[in-house]
Amino acid sequence: MKAFMDENFLLDTECAQKLYHNFAKPMPILDYHCHINPKEIAENKQFKNMTEVWLGADHYKWRQMRSNGVDEYYITGGAPDREKFQKWAQTLEKLIGNPLYHWSHLELKRYFGYNGHLSGETAEEVWQLCNEKLKKPEMSARGLIRQSGVALICTTDDPIDTLKWHEKIKEDTSFDTIVLPAWRPDKTVNAEKAEFPEYVKKLAQAGGTTIATFEDFKKAILNRLDYFHERGCLVSDHGLDYVMYVPAPPTEIETIFKKALAGVSLTFDETAKYKTALLTFLGKQYHRMGWVMQLHYGCKRDNNQAMFEELGPDTGFDCISNYTPAAQLTGFLNNLATAGELPKTILYSLNPADNAIIGTILGCFQDSVAAGKLQQGSAWWFNDHKNGMTEQMTSLASLGILSNFTGMLTDSRSFLSYTRHEYFRRILCGLIGGWVENGEYPYDEAALEKIIRGICYNNAISYFGFAL
Repeated sequence: MKAFMDENFLLDTECAQKLYHNFAKPMPILDYHCHINPKEIAENKQFKNMTEVWLGADHYKWRQMRSNGVDEYYITGGAPDREKFQKWAQTLEKLIGNPLYHWSHLELKRYFGYNGHLSGETAEEVWQLCNEKLKKPEMSARGLIRQSGVALICTTDDPIDTLKWHEKIKEDTSFDTIVLPAWRPDKTVNAEKAEFPEYVKKLAQAGGTTIATFEDFKKAILNRLDYFHERGCLVSDHGLDYVMYVPAPPTEIETIFKKALAGVSLTFDETAKYKTALLTFLGKQYHRMGWVMQLHYGCKRDNNQAMFEELGPDTGFDCISNYTPAAQLTGFLNNLATAGELPKTILYSLNPADNAIIGTILGCFQDSVAAGKLQQGSAWWFNDHKNGMTEQMTSLASLGILSNFTGMLTDSRSFLSYTRHEYFRRILCGLIGGWVENGEYPYDEAALEKIIRGICYNNAISYFGFAL
């Protein structure tokens, strides 16, 4: 029987162990997509206890607590922090086979030096140990970033954001990690939402202009794109139900936009036409500026209406969607490619059934602009576990070039989540090490070092064009 999560955790072969310890482990972390709050980095937030740093905004954990029959009072409600932690500990001990079990214990080991296992019985011991350590300066937001070896972070930012916290971080020469904004324009895209007219007003104010037409709207967006670009942004990101392609003439788009601006409900077809027009416009701008376009899709959000009304979005009530039409995705990409304006693009589907579809779509639009101009993104959200990551990388290797993969990201709101990169790297090395041990690839140390270091860090630097 192997020891619990020892130094060779998930590294089942001698080759895997060599690849991880010699090549993967020493590499810095590049977290090019996360939901960390830049204000907390700028102010170097110190966390008061484990509930705040661990459970405060983690809907992964909230879902499992609900699945364990825990009352909402102990999850997002007003229960004392110690009691919330106890309920999480009692849930965690049941999560055999769940990535949260591994993530949580990696975090306890790496940041708090705790090598036991958290359960209802050990909760008080862990609570006391971790809370005492959280008082130390090295456990602040910046301290956790430093000790994790993070070279660069891209946050997730709305077009109307002032980016003042990014400016403050940049001005502080005592902090070496680069923190850049990433453009997340979902509120400009979601014209079917009731809040769209009010958002358009805020966008106009942010750009010091007025918006009455779709052309005005695009000019206001261009203003904000330039604002972000001047502050180092090189990455866009979209959260979509699916990638649509329903083209319509400009006059029809103008009519649809004015209808949405007036607060009139759009039909499904009108929504698709508007989103096609705006996403096409944005894609062309990303190409012009040399940005990377990330498309996250395949999620059906806010399924529990009562809980959505009580808690709002991103609280653990989303699921995988099986409506991700390949024909529309390829139509969208083809339209940009035909115009010579397809940017570097990363595709993430929440539906693992789309792995092979994405793998074959990538090959349709590659060119010499970059190695792997079109990428399949890392296994995402409900898939960032051992099986999901292994399936995603195996599919990519089978249908594309795994060696060009831009690797892992946290997609997290937690400063403790950088151990997810360790988890990914162990799985990566276990996978490739297994192929070598099985005679499917030679033990060419120089070639393997280049592949592992590339996927862990170097590929992303080259692909995004970050100056490090």
